Amino acid sequence: MKEIKKVVLAYSGGLDTSIIIPWLKENYNNPEVIAVSGDVGQGTELDGLEEKALKTGASKLYVLDLKKEYVEDYIWPCLKAGADYESYLLGTSHARPCIAKALADIAKKENADAICHGCTGKGNDQVRFELTLKAFAPDLQIIAPWREWDIKSREEEIEYAEAHNIPLKINRETNYSKDKNVWHLSHEGMDLEDPANEPLYNKEGFLELGVSPEQAPDTPTYVTIHFEKGVPTAVDGVEMDGLKIVETLNEIGGKNGIGLLDLVENRLVGMKSRGVYETPGGAILYKAHEVLETITLDRDTSHYKKLVAQKFGELVYFGQWFTPLREALSAFVDKTQENVCGDVKLKLYKGNMINAGVTSPYSLYDDEIASFGDDEGAYDQKDSAGFINLFGLPIKVQAKLNEKLGKK
Repeated sequence: MKEIKKVVLAYSGGLDTSIIIPWLKENYNNPEVIAVSGDVGQGTELDGLEEKALKTGASKLYVLDLKKEYVEDYIWPCLKAGADYESYLLGTSHARPCIAKALADIAKKENADAICHGCTGKGNDQVRFELTLKAFAPDLQIIAPWREWDIKSREEEIEYAEAHNIPLKINRETNYSKDKNVWHLSHEGMDLEDPANEPLYNKEGFLELGVSPEQAPDTPTYVTIHFEKGVPTAVDGVEMDGLKIVETLNEIGGKNGIGLLDLVENRLVGMKSRGVYETPGGAILYKAHEVLETITLDRDTSHYKKLVAQKFGELVYFGQWFTPLREALSAFVDKTQENVCGDVKLKLYKGNMINAGVTSPYSLYDDEIASFGDDEGAYDQKDSAGFINLFGLPIKVQAKLNEKLGKK
């Protein structure tokens, strides 16, 4: 195996990656470690990151602003597809290929020998990172400390950090495993590991992007979202770029207790895991997009697109973003979105999203045909008799055969 002199590390400054730098030094003959942090909306989590990385042994830190790229190139394709995974809106799933692609770019730029990540051997993220790295840096060695070291738990990680004087923003009392970006915030571990426990939504400091439905205002909030070809372009009549739309709806949705999900999901690696997700802006966008499609997509396209959405969500969750199938499905989705244009008004009230009106210049809803009043020639109700006779012909034939054979 080639000697490793330079390693590019996917660095968040969290517990895992904080102890990985000294661990790499100790176990790989003191290589140069270049830390790379992809900013997909972690906010204050990035504060002081460079000082921390350098103090713990990194030679330099790249902080890459990926927020715009993340929203436009990863979130929007999933939104247009209506893709989720077991109701989870893919917040971690589509962030990983965005970050990993940037990681591969830096590794090539720095002429590194290996790329290192802090994903556990039990999780999905190791697959998402490594499949992306295989797509963009297929010849580089990948180091995954969780598959090598003797550390067995986050408690032991904290002990290692304390022994190496590594400052941490967590402690043993607040040691939830969290992942935050512009789209969502996930919570795992501690009391959440037992599905019998209700999440502590009202505990101070648990929710970060919003409030519980009980703490939401007693009066509803109305919000109107405009879409062009399936992509949101304005909120309440104000045009915004994608990042601003997500941030604006996160604030609006968060205040109204929107987008909380408590889920026991089936991980790619085979086990079930329990997590609590906050996705206020994303939940609003998915709901609004779904409502708009009810009047702009024909029946057959709408029904088939739901099948595509499930497969699309699985591909993203399983880390297969950069694959021919995902790209082909995106091409199909883009075709379906050509007329998904218009405005959707939602009423937000204590965690609920209620349809309050939808309009589109491409609406397939014809009130003259759908009306229960006078048809005036738009629809001849007598035609339905022949339709039913033909549509029900197989049932009638089967019934006659059963009668002939003496079957009940």
